[in-house]
Amino acid sequence: MRSVPWWVLFSSASAPVLLVGGWAISAELQGPGYDPASATISTLASDGAGGYWVMTSALLALGACHVITACGLRPAAPFGRVALAGGGLSAMLLALFPAPSSGGSYSHGVVVAVAFALLAVWPVLAARRGVPGPRDAAGGRAAGGPPAAAPPWALRPGPSATAAAMMWIGGGWFLLALFVLDTAGAAERVLTFAQSFWPLVVVLSCVRGTDRPE
Repeated sequence: MRSVPWWVLFSSASAPVLLVGGWAISAELQGPGYDPASATISTLASDGAGGYWVMTSALLALGACHVITACGLRPAAPFGRVALAGGGLSAMLLALFPAPSSGGSYSHGVVVAVAFALLAVWPVLAARRGVPGPRDAAGGRAAGGPPAAAPPWALRPGPSATAAAMMWIGGGWFLLALFVLDTAGAAERVLTFAQSFWPLVVVLSCVRGTDRPE
């Protein structure tokens, strides 16, 4: 029996596809003047951009996918599910606070930072250390009872901490690329893809395991 509903598998698999498809189609609509290596994804969703509606719709759908995944990802710890849903809602808020056609935007930057932080910390908050077996009256494990069940691989502390650490390192790389290297577009694409792909990794690890209570 699956430990997550089928629609969680669908939403988590759709997230990276929507993100990559959105930026690819929007870049084509933007024309040859757009350089994906140096220009950020936000440029594609800025006011007046050729692919504004495509990229904005992709961000809305991406955020909705994260919210749906969080609602059904029962094996994950509650705080992690809340952080994942919050990251999805923040991605959807980017439609209300798009980047300007030129210059910067404080509100847009804040929403981007919140979305990144929530999606970078949710793997650690979602981690489980194990589901304990039945206890006897003295508080010890019941004689003959099953041992503590290990959580799905991607929800164990080690892989979860590693995923979160890589995302934070990616965030540092993005800042360096934005202010020093002029390769912000490439760094952002790697980082956002990783953040959209990790929920699918978690869901697949839950599907491969048996159904366990929270």
